Amino acid sequence: MPQAVAIPLRVATAPKVPFLSLDTVWFQVAGTLCNLSCNHCFISCSPTHHAHEIMTRAEVRPYLDEAESLGVKDFYFTGGEPFLNRELLEILEDTLRIAPATVLTNATLITKVRADDLARLSAGSRYSLEARVSLDGLTPETNDPIRGEGSFEAALLGLRELARAGFHPIITATQTWSDGEDGRLRERFHGFLTDLGLGRPRLKILPLFRIGREAERTHSYAPAERLTEEHMRGFDPWDLQCSTSRMVTSRGVYVCPILIDSPGARMGATLRDTMRPFPLAHGSCHTCWATGASCRN
Repeated sequence: MPQAVAIPLRVATAPKVPFLSLDTVWFQVAGTLCNLSCNHCFISCSPTHHAHEIMTRAEVRPYLDEAESLGVKDFYFTGGEPFLNRELLEILEDTLRIAPATVLTNATLITKVRADDLARLSAGSRYSLEARVSLDGLTPETNDPIRGEGSFEAALLGLRELARAGFHPIITATQTWSDGEDGRLRERFHGFLTDLGLGRPRLKILPLFRIGREAERTHSYAPAERLTEEHMRGFDPWDLQCSTSRMVTSRGVYVCPILIDSPGARMGATLRDTMRPFPLAHGSCHTCWATGASCRN
């Protein structure tokens, strides 16, 4: 297996992205605990990874209140697998009093009861509730080597329950295929989702971030893959998610969902602590800049 090589951060010479507004707040609501162990996971989530712990409703609530006072526009809940958090529905109930919410899930834990509970929450709120489901192949043969044996069929069961309950899940796939195959596979994904019975098929493709387990599977970032002032000359900072969002975990507030295990990415204990520029010194920053990637819908 390739060995990931740690590249020293050159924070002092890195360009900085300004903090423009707090539009989006993320919660690592399941910590780094997941019922799957996907081999491209950028924070190496698994059933035994406790780098970040599950957040309780009581821990989330002050951040929701703070975000509301700062003019937040929407919230995202991720992990790990959010449905490992036994208080997720109550957390979503609190959230939907403030702004729209999206849950990022692998859907393998979505039952009829859970789908119906989510539908009741959605129907009772003035704000929208979205579900984003991770799937990395169109068959067990292409998905399960990445996400684990049996994950494809389990995800399909969850997707069908969400659709039956009235949701139009966004499917998120990480591009593990070549650029030459991209157009064909996107068309196949849309056809697959239509055949599955999703009345409004939606697909989001994310690039590979070569940190966490992906850095071990293939390779990590090279020293040249760091942003410079030249990269940022004429670049619109609104195009970078980190100019308008922050990530809350059990260990404090980080700059973004990608970097919660990266040195220097923790910015403070509260959202107000983090309302300042951030040095784009990480390899993942180069990926966002080069691909236009955003974790948002």
